[in-house]
Amino acid sequence: MMSLSSAIEPLRAANRLLGKSLYSWQLLSADAAPVRASNGIEVNVNGSIAQPVDTDILFVCAGLRIDPKPQQRFTMALRNILGRGAAVGAISTGTFLLARAGILEGYRCTVHWEYRQAFMEKYPEIDCTDALVEIDRDRYTCSGGVAALDLMLHLIGRDQGAELSDGVANQFQVDRIRSHQDVQRSGAVGNLGGAPPALRRAVGIMLGAIERPVTIPAIAARVGLTSRQLERQFERHLGATPVRYYLRLRVERARGLLIHTAMPVLEIAIACGFPSSSYFSQCYRAHFGVTPSQARRSADR
Repeated sequence: MMSLSSAIEPLRAANRLLGKSLYSWQLLSADAAPVRASNGIEVNVNGSIAQPVDTDILFVCAGLRIDPKPQQRFTMALRNILGRGAAVGAISTGTFLLARAGILEGYRCTVHWEYRQAFMEKYPEIDCTDALVEIDRDRYTCSGGVAALDLMLHLIGRDQGAELSDGVANQFQVDRIRSHQDVQRSGAVGNLGGAPPALRRAVGIMLGAIERPVTIPAIAARVGLTSRQLERQFERHLGATPVRYYLRLRVERARGLLIHTAMPVLEIAIACGFPSSSYFSQCYRAHFGVTPSQARRSADR
C-alpha cells in the first residue's frame, strides 16, 4: 500500500500544482478483481491487465506475494503491452514479474533489499543493483516503499522540469530527491551513515564474504586497524562485536533465501558460510526464535 500510494500521489500533486490533468492513471489486476493489500485493505481496480491498455508506462507493483494466477497469461499480457511501445517499470517485488516475463535481460534493475539476494540467485544473468531507483532506458524499477516517490519525482522532473518536481517534493515534506546513486538501507547494515570509513570498509568486506567468512583479524588488517581497534568501533557505532555483527549479516542473508527461494536448507547454510545445517539451525533460532524449517513452513503458508 505504501508503494502504491507513493507512486500515485506525486502524479496527483503534479496535476494540482499545474492546474490541469497532465497525468492520469488506472489500476489493473491480473483478473480484474479487487486486490487485497498486505495490510488487509482491498483496492478496487479499473480492469484486467489482459485488456488493451493505452499507456506510456506500465508499472507492476507487488508485495509479499509474487505469484499472479495464471502466471502465463499475466506474462503474455506484460509482453503484449511492451510490444505496443509502452515503457515498463516495477515497484518493490514487481521486479520479479518483469524478470519472469523475460523483459529485464540486458537492463539494470533493483528490488527491495529483503528480496535482492533471492532475486540474484534466481536471475543471475540480470544486473540487479542495491540502488533505491534504477532507470535504464525504458525500464524503470525502484525498491518499493517511499522509493516509488523518488522515482516519480525523477520522471516528473525529467518531463516537466525541476521546478515542478521540487514543488511536488515540497508537498510531501521531501527535502531532496534521491537517485540511483543512493543505495538502500538494509537490515543490519542500515545505520552506517556516520560510521568511520574503516568500519564501513570492514562491513563491506563482510558483505562480500558471506559464503566464505573472513576472520576478524584478517578484516582488521585489510582496513588498517588492530583487532581491538576494530572491535571498539563496532561496539561504539553498531552495538555489537564484529563476530556477532558478521553472524547477523549471514543469518539475515539466509532468512531472505529461506523465505524467497526454494533452495534446500543445507544449500542455504553453505551459501551463508555455515559448515553444517545443525550449526546453521542453532544460529538461526538464536536470532529469530524459530528454526530454518519452521521459517520456511511459515512463509509457505
